Amino acid sequence: MRLHAHHHMRTAAGAAAAPRAARGCPRPGAAAPPARPLSSLARGALGAAAADAAAAPADAGAGAVSEPRARREFKPRVSVRELLRTDAGAPAAVGGSVELRGWVRTVRNQKQFAFMQVNDGSNLSGIQVVLEPQTPGFDLVTSGAIATGAAVKVNGSLTASPGAKQAVEVKAASVELVGGCDAEAYPLQKKRHSLEFLRSIAHLRPRTNTIGAVARVTTLLSGLEGPAAAQNGAPKAGELETTRQQVSNQGAAVKAAKEAAKAAAGDAGAAAAKRAAAEEAVAQLLALKEKLAAMEAAAGAGQLPRRSDGAVDYGRDFFGEKTFLTVSGQLNGEMYACAMGDIYTFGPTFRAENSNTARHLAEFWMIEPEIAFADLEDDMACAEAYLKHCTRHILKHCEEDLAFFESMDVVNKPFATVTYTEAVRLLIASGHKFDYPVSWGLDLQSEHERFLSETVFNRTPLFVTDYPRDIKAFYMRQNGDGRTVAAMDLLVPRVGELIGGSQREERLDVLSDRMRACGLEPDDYSSYLDLRRYGSVPHAGFGLGFERLVQFSTGVENIRDVIPFPRWPGHCKF
Repeated sequence: MRLHAHHHMRTAAGAAAAPRAARGCPRPGAAAPPARPLSSLARGALGAAAADAAAAPADAGAGAVSEPRARREFKPRVSVRELLRTDAGAPAAVGGSVELRGWVRTVRNQKQFAFMQVNDGSNLSGIQVVLEPQTPGFDLVTSGAIATGAAVKVNGSLTASPGAKQAVEVKAASVELVGGCDAEAYPLQKKRHSLEFLRSIAHLRPRTNTIGAVARVTTLLSGLEGPAAAQNGAPKAGELETTRQQVSNQGAAVKAAKEAAKAAAGDAGAAAAKRAAAEEAVAQLLALKEKLAAMEAAAGAGQLPRRSDGAVDYGRDFFGEKTFLTVSGQLNGEMYACAMGDIYTFGPTFRAENSNTARHLAEFWMIEPEIAFADLEDDMACAEAYLKHCTRHILKHCEEDLAFFESMDVVNKPFATVTYTEAVRLLIASGHKFDYPVSWGLDLQSEHERFLSETVFNRTPLFVTDYPRDIKAFYMRQNGDGRTVAAMDLLVPRVGELIGGSQREERLDVLSDRMRACGLEPDDYSSYLDLRRYGSVPHAGFGLGFERLVQFSTGVENIRDVIPFPRWPGHCKF
């Protein structure tokens, strides 16, 4: 049975409980930091590997070359909510240049001006954008290409608004259509929609005022602590049988009381008392039967309904369809990121993998940010900033504990970057004897990941990018070479892979074709594909296993020792 784990969906707007690095969206186009230095072993191995024909296809193109991707500094995106601030500490002042990215709520085209209301999920109302006929992109409005639901990028200046609803507005210098939207097919037309209808399009409803406001309030409330609610589970051992016996005994008592009332029929006073006693006995029996029914329902909750042929009848199961445990909140996270801008989830996940290693669990917690209007370079910048944020925090507050663990400080250490193809060449050229084979097209094993981070790059966190398409998931954006995808893993000493992420495929046709190639039916993912139909935007995200983060921070060798009650294949004792 599939039960979606309760992922706390949090947005960038006012998320006091969320680390800033996990919430903000880097600004694309920021200057890249200096090139990362390679160790002497890495430099030597790169030269020696040039002649190794087994490492990669000869025609490997973009994304599979030895040149690492450009790196960017992590910079939070200025949200609409912040643009509307008028206090002294506001990030933008009237007259200043601004860049705005979001989804169009309404468009009004007049003779001298056009007006767009653009919302990025950070507040309720969004902000008004004013376009003049000479503004680059004005024709997109007049032609209808920019309509309700479309994703846009606006560059301009913040100006005082003559209207009464907002103090400021954006005078556009240029407007770019990021993702179009068919105005006729878009389910969220400019009218009031019932909550029942919005439940039927849960993947799009975060773009509405009501659900968007709920998400922002949830973000703030999730940082507050409250009393835990007591819950009644299945009956304890012996309780069910005891209650059954009580029902049986009370049934006998009811029978005796009724017979006594019948025997006293000749004595009016005695008969009335006996009838009252019988009625009380019946009431007690009914109460016990109700209790027994509830206990039997709780005890039998794990019994699956079956058809006459013995197969499970999922139509009569709890959800009325075949469902599974949550392995990731990513696809749901994308739905909120494509409405709220930047979000993250944090919750339990489950993996039925027969992996008995020092870094695998069957149940663990995962942090999964999703950032809109972002590519793989932004994704890596966010991941590096977040890991350094976590490290700074524990260095400040857990100094004594970290001294005990002899943990590793990565705050001042620049992260390295190599492509998967380059990493394979480095491993082969090292001459090291590995237990698992190394060849282009095979996934890297833990021993390979640790060797790269610990030996080749001298105990340095390392991004490996642009993995072969055929060993990665269908939702990762395909590179231009047709062989690789815009994916990244962050490898760290002592653990290996700590973070895995990618730029998501935002092109509807490419994603649909990739699904079919993987044996998936696009109709089963219609809500996920709708994100590409209505205002599609480049977006990216990653998953960070929380227990691996603890393992890396403390230096504890086995992941089973950093979670209170570990569960792994063949073990679920606690």
